[in-house]
Amino acid sequence: MNLQYILDGKGETTGVFIPIQEWLSFKKKFKNIDIDDSDIPEWHKEELDHRLEAIKNGDEQFHDYNEAMNDILKELED
Repeated sequence: MNLQYILDGKGETTGVFIPIQEWLSFKKKFKNIDIDDSDIPEWHKEELDHRLEAIKNGDEQFHDYNEAMNDILKELED
């Protein structure tokens, strides 16, 4: 599994990012997993669905988190 750890400014791990294909595979394998998404606003869900569809159709690209963060940090250093 290709996990990406999310760190705060102190270097402490605050979260984990799981690529969507791996998450869907995980959910399929463990069908009893239930995620309570009632706290997620509906417009967030709709935006995510829209972006995933755009990526699937080749209309939008996504970027690797680590590469994006490295680019941002590099710009901040300049």
